[in-house]
Amino acid sequence: MTFLLAAKPFRKWNFFELTAGSTLELTIRYALLAGIAWLLCYVIFKRKWFARKIITKFPRGREVWREIGYSAMSMVVFAMVGALTIIASRHGYTQIYRKIDQHGQLWFWMSIVIAIFIHDAWFYWTHRLMHHRKLFKLFHRVHHLSHNPTPWAAYAFSPLEAVVQAAIFPIVVTVMPMHLWAFGIFMLWQVAYNVVGHSGYEVHPRWLMNTPLKYLMNTPTNHVMHHESMRGNYGLYFNFWDRLMGTNHENYEERFRQVTAPKDNAVAPPGDGAGPKPPLDVPSVS
Repeated sequence: MTFLLAAKPFRKWNFFELTAGSTLELTIRYALLAGIAWLLCYVIFKRKWFARKIITKFPRGREVWREIGYSAMSMVVFAMVGALTIIASRHGYTQIYRKIDQHGQLWFWMSIVIAIFIHDAWFYWTHRLMHHRKLFKLFHRVHHLSHNPTPWAAYAFSPLEAVVQAAIFPIVVTVMPMHLWAFGIFMLWQVAYNVVGHSGYEVHPRWLMNTPLKYLMNTPTNHVMHHESMRGNYGLYFNFWDRLMGTNHENYEERFRQVTAPKDNAVAPPGDGAGPKPPLDVPSVS
């Protein structure tokens, strides 16, 4: 999508051509990032890193393929939203700009940080709303089929949830000026962070919970606990919304310390395991 925004030959493409091009671009980016994470976590270092596996079982092959299938559908929805954003940009309805000098280097980097904070707020509140009993099955149930997520679960959404998640892209370029490549960096950041957050492994150091950073930074443990219980831990990049609204799991910090504690002779079990399966028809808005 960023490439299509930048390249002059594509500025006359219609909606369907833009959707096809954006689908290809988004799929390649997602497949590379999620594929690398999968190879590292579930193939190359499967045994070596098992001590940091948050749920100490591996998902079955059919569950992984389900995640890939829904992610592929989400790429099409994201591409459609992206195509509409490109068309809106052509007509001056967004604040995307192409010359850094127009707003300067400082704003270039500040806009990325601001976009991340906007996205975090958008994610927390829409995520929490989609857990409402009247909305859960329609929007969010598909994502919670991944009770023991892998990197491929990052965008395993229903079509309606994919629209909600993709809406952040036109939002950020409408509410503030954003250079094309700053937008591209933001896009890369959000995909990479989601992939790591759904990897099933804790990547942060154990000392994190002994510092003030615990009030700011979110962790894969936090999000995997959300997949286990289907309530609480609604945040994305940061943990302050969950702390402010009282939606962190009570034992989140304890679970993080357990996952990151030194372990002797931690060996990956043979074969695949599905892990615990929560009742998918009982969401919560707590």
